[in-house]
Amino acid sequence: MSKKHPIISVTGSSGAGTSTVKHTFDQIFRREGIKSVSIEGDAFHRYNRADMKAELQRRYDAGDFGFSHFSFDANVLDELERVFDEYGRTGKGRTRTYVHDAAESAERGVPPGEFTDWRAFEDGSDLLFYEGLHGAVKTDGIDIAGKADLKIGVVPVINLEWIQKIHRDRAHRGYTTEAVTDVILRRMHAYVHCICPQFTETDINFQRVPVVDTSNPFTARWIPTADESLVVIRFKTPRGIDFPYLVSMIHGSWMSRANSIVIPGNKLDLAMQLILTPLIIRLVDHSRRA
Repeated sequence: MSKKHPIISVTGSSGAGTSTVKHTFDQIFRREGIKSVSIEGDAFHRYNRADMKAELQRRYDAGDFGFSHFSFDANVLDELERVFDEYGRTGKGRTRTYVHDAAESAERGVPPGEFTDWRAFEDGSDLLFYEGLHGAVKTDGIDIAGKADLKIGVVPVINLEWIQKIHRDRAHRGYTTEAVTDVILRRMHAYVHCICPQFTETDINFQRVPVVDTSNPFTARWIPTADESLVVIRFKTPRGIDFPYLVSMIHGSWMSRANSIVIPGNKLDLAMQLILTPLIIRLVDHSRRA
């Protein structure tokens, strides 16, 4: 953690909705005149697409059926921790981009499934913003969580997460439902052991809960809308959070526990603006005075 060069980390698995949360952060940064540098978790995968396919086959042949991008050893987490550490100390660091598709390839000049070269952060940033799979990892050998100043978890209930992933991967990546199902099954061990433990390290979790039937996510014809959902917002440390103010400002919300507030799904952006804006401003103010 660093008062001079703060780091915000948004963590969630594939299909969780972290990209939507990133949009809200971008709005806050733009409105408040905050200059951020961003890194994506995909930049810290260990393998490009072809090498990952070969590594998966090697693992399968050896009887390891649980290896996936969720796995710690499929990523260069020591490098991610080093970037967090360097930025916290100096405001400098580096990242790269994993190119997913033809559109990104045209923009970056790198074939799909490959990485761009490493590039240095722009100078003069107010904070570092991370969005990806492993932004709150804490193990015996790695402590990424301890180097982030504000950690946000995006954790829809599991069936909703799967529905969102299936629809996204079919629409934007051309996968079949069967192919996405295979990926979900392959990732389950790492989801339990690598992804879920991070949500005990996060400062705030946003968990969307549909109020329509999602009992079979593999046949769901559409993603439940915000109007068909509730969002549970859990604060690790509720001290300093003005819950009466939030309940009064967010119509239809209520406290479910001493550290949790439940809101209508269509009020998520408003809730994030109300909750996160003062926290971000405080980090930046402390940074500028440090």
